[in-house]
Amino acid sequence: MNDAPFSPFEDLLDRDQSLRILQSAVAGGDDGELFLERSRAETLVFDDGRLRNAGYEADQGFGLRAVRGEVTGYAHSTEISERGLTSAAETARLAVGNGGGTLAAAPFGPTPRLYAPIDPAANVGFADRVLVLREIDDYARSLDPRVVQVTASVASSVQEVAILRPEGGLSSDIRPMARINVSVMVESNSRRESGSAGGGGRIALDGLVAPEHWKGLVQEALRIALVNLRSVPAPAGVMDVVLGPGWPGILLHEAVGHGLEGDFNRKGHSAFAGLLGKRVASAGVTVVDDGTIPDRRGSITVDDEGTPPARNVLIEDGILTGYMQDRQNARLMGVPATGNGRRQGYAYAPMPRMTNTFMLAGESDPAAILADLKDGIYAVGFGGGQVDITNGKFVFSCTEAYRVKNGVVGDPIRGATLIGDGATALQQIRAIGNDLALDPGIGNCGKQGQWVPVGVGLPTLMLGGLTVGGSAT
Repeated sequence: MNDAPFSPFEDLLDRDQSLRILQSAVAGGDDGELFLERSRAETLVFDDGRLRNAGYEADQGFGLRAVRGEVTGYAHSTEISERGLTSAAETARLAVGNGGGTLAAAPFGPTPRLYAPIDPAANVGFADRVLVLREIDDYARSLDPRVVQVTASVASSVQEVAILRPEGGLSSDIRPMARINVSVMVESNSRRESGSAGGGGRIALDGLVAPEHWKGLVQEALRIALVNLRSVPAPAGVMDVVLGPGWPGILLHEAVGHGLEGDFNRKGHSAFAGLLGKRVASAGVTVVDDGTIPDRRGSITVDDEGTPPARNVLIEDGILTGYMQDRQNARLMGVPATGNGRRQGYAYAPMPRMTNTFMLAGESDPAAILADLKDGIYAVGFGGGQVDITNGKFVFSCTEAYRVKNGVVGDPIRGATLIGDGATALQQIRAIGNDLALDPGIGNCGKQGQWVPVGVGLPTLMLGGLTVGGSAT
C-alpha cells in the first residue's frame, strides 16, 4: 500500500477555490459538505489447502452534498479536480433551488484520535500472510482427524478522508482496519458441521497474525464445530431464552438499534417513534451507542459530516432518552447531531448509523441467570437474521445454542431460530448479567444499500416468552 498521506488540498485541489465552489452549491440551503476519500483494501483467502483468492482494491473520489429541508442534492466523481467539483456543485445545487434556508451551525470542537493513523498491513508482507494462512490450515487439521475443510482469511484496509464544510472547517481522518477469520468443517458418520471464529479492529495486522492469537481462533472454531456435530434438533414453541454475552448483541443492534436511528423516527417509521421520555424497556435496561472507544471496529474519530462522535445514551433504566442523529435529521427534529452521520464511501450520502451499540451490565451473576432458566434455550452464537424496522420484528438463526431444563445446560441444538419483535423483547427482559462483553470485531451493518463497520455488545440476558423456531423434539 502507498503510505503517503492523503492531502487533497495540497496535491489535487486548491482549498480556497474548493471552498468557494462548495459555498456556491449550498448558498440558500441548510447544510452540505465536500467529502474526499482515498481507500485501499487487501484480502487473502486460504481454502481447502490452497490460496483461493488474493484481492486488492484501490479507489478515490469525492462526494459533494447540498441540503435544504428534507431534500438532498448529491453528486460524486472519481475525478478530484476543480472541473469535477464545479460540475458536481451545479448538480447538487438543484436541491437548494431558489434558496431561503439558513446555514446550520458548524460541528463543535476537535476530538482525540481513537486509533493510530497507520497502514495496518505495513509490517506483514504478502508472503508472510500466505504463510500464516497455511499454518492455520495445518494446525487445524492437526488438532482433530475429523477436520475435513479449513477456510482462513486475513483482510486489511485503510480509508483516508477529508471533510470540507461550507463555513470553512476542515476535518480529516485515517481509518485503519484489520481482521482475521477461521472456519472449520468436521465430519463424522457422514454428518458435517462447521464452526467459525474471528476478530479485529482499527489496529495493525501484526497482533492478529501472531500464533498466540490465531491458534486460539482455530481452537474456538473447532470447538463450535464439534459442539454442533453432537447437536440435536431444536425444540419449537414459546419459551424463555438466555443470551450469552458479546456477539449476541447483534440481536440488540438489529431489532432495537435500527429503530433508534433518527431518520426512521422523524418519518414515523420506527416502533419507537414518538416515545421519547416513555418506558420502552424493563427497569435496569440501559442501551448506549458509543463511537469513542479506542481501536474498536465501529469507532470513528470524526463522523462523515465532520461531527465528533459521542457516547450517546439511547435508553436509560428502561426510559427512551434519545435517538442517533446525523445533521439533517437532527436539524429537522430540533435536536443536536450525535456524531452518527456515516456513509460507506464518497459515492454515498451520509445517514444516521450506529457505531458501537450495546447494553450496559446489570447486577446479576450469569450462572444464577442460567440456574433460573426452567425450560428454554441458552443462545451464545448467532448467524444471519432479518428485521423489519417499522415494527422491530426479527428472525435470527443460532449458530451455537443449548437446551436448558431446570437450570441445567443440556444438549446443544441445531436449527434454532429466535422470533420476536424488539419493542416487546425489551419489555420482557427479566435479568441482566454483570458480564458485559463487546464482540471480537466482526460486525458489518447494512442500511439502504450501504455497509459500514460496527460493534455490538451485551451482558448475559434472560428474555421471557420468545418464539423459538425449530424441529419439535
